[in-house]
Amino acid sequence: MDGQWLTADLFAGREGERFELRRTETDVLSVTLAQVRRSAEPGGTGPEGQERTQFSLEFRGPLEPALPQATYTLEHAEIGPLMLFLVPVAQDSDSTTYEAAFA
Repeated sequence: MDGQWLTADLFAGREGERFELRRTETDVLSVTLAQVRRSAEPGGTGPEGQERTQFSLEFRGPLEPALPQATYTLEHAEIGPLMLFLVPVAQDSDSTTYEAAFA
């Protein structure tokens, strides 16, 4: 999926599905897509003129290790590998929530 113009539709209906987050070749964490948030605000225009509205993805991972904001490779069985910039936005007693935002 490298270079693909991502939209909320690609992730719609996938809440609860697992993604593998690769920190290194051998260090992989399992995270779950918790929510797809759509905005009514227009986003940018893709490389082939396609449009999208702004959206964000929320992923939940283990409480530890809590990862710093950075670009990570996430792999999904059907979507394939994605490079996403994730920001930790919340923690509760047993998980850390990360967000990826798209304009």
